[in-house]
Amino acid sequence: MLILASKSPRRKELLGFITNDFIVVSEEIDETVPEDMTPENAVLYLSRKKAELFQNSEDVVIGADTIVVLNGKILGKPADEEEAFSMLKSLSGKEHSVLTGVTLISPSGKKSFYKETKVKFFELSDGEISNYIKTGECMDKAGAYGIQGFGSLLVEKIDGDYFNVVGLPVSALFRELQNPFFSNFNKN
Repeated sequence: MLILASKSPRRKELLGFITNDFIVVSEEIDETVPEDMTPENAVLYLSRKKAELFQNSEDVVIGADTIVVLNGKILGKPADEEEAFSMLKSLSGKEHSVLTGVTLISPSGKKSFYKETKVKFFELSDGEISNYIKTGECMDKAGAYGIQGFGSLLVEKIDGDYFNVVGLPVSALFRELQNPFFSNFNKN
């Protein structure tokens, strides 16, 4: 059995590109990371925490986490509209990184990896930012935007895997699941 340890409806949809033979489970976790941790290590740390909650002796568990990084600083999910505005203002006209960490746990062991996609925003007016915030889609997303929705209107260009920005690097995950290490994953 394949288990997706995530409450994200976007990750569920994306995993469906690989297989429909999986279940979704989730639990709230403390997403605080040690202050001295690099963004790359932070996203791996969080994906491991999510996957390890559902680790067992029979199944392949997938944990994933996505972060937005601007100038080495992690932009998490905004606490309120004011913080969302501040985050979006800081991203205006700039390129930033979106990192998604993925951890796979099987009876044979554990593997973690991350993918990075560069995203550049247009120069945004305060009105554009306020109008986007009014859509409500920014409140549960790292960096205060979702590229798959109205947030797509903020994006000038991307360099890398679009699905990584949505929340799951589908092609990289598919290739990892082909590894004999995860032989109990049903590929059919």
